[in-house]
Amino acid sequence: MIAGKWKPTLIWELHAQPLQFGALRRRLAAISEKVLYEQLRELEADGVVRRSVFDKGRVVCVEYSLTEPGARLNTAVHALAEWGAEHARRSDPAPPR
Repeated sequence: MIAGKWKPTLIWELHAQPLQFGALRRRLAAISEKVLYEQLRELEADGVVRRSVFDKGRVVCVEYSLTEPGARLNTAVHALAEWGAEHARRSDPAPPR
């Protein structure tokens, strides 16, 4: 469900507040629009992300947010990030002899 390079990052980005597609794209500059769209669609299909459409007259805004299960999943993503940071510090290569 969160396999891949971008899904944990997307979950992390959405944990604080809902974001529009353009805002996510700016925060994740290295992701292509196509991949971002695909990843969001997969997360939506899995019930992790909610896609909300707002009609603001001439402009239609699409906003992405975490569902309740997605918010709980973010707790796991945060724990994995902490573990990774701790493990990276421990596994620094030994200085050359």
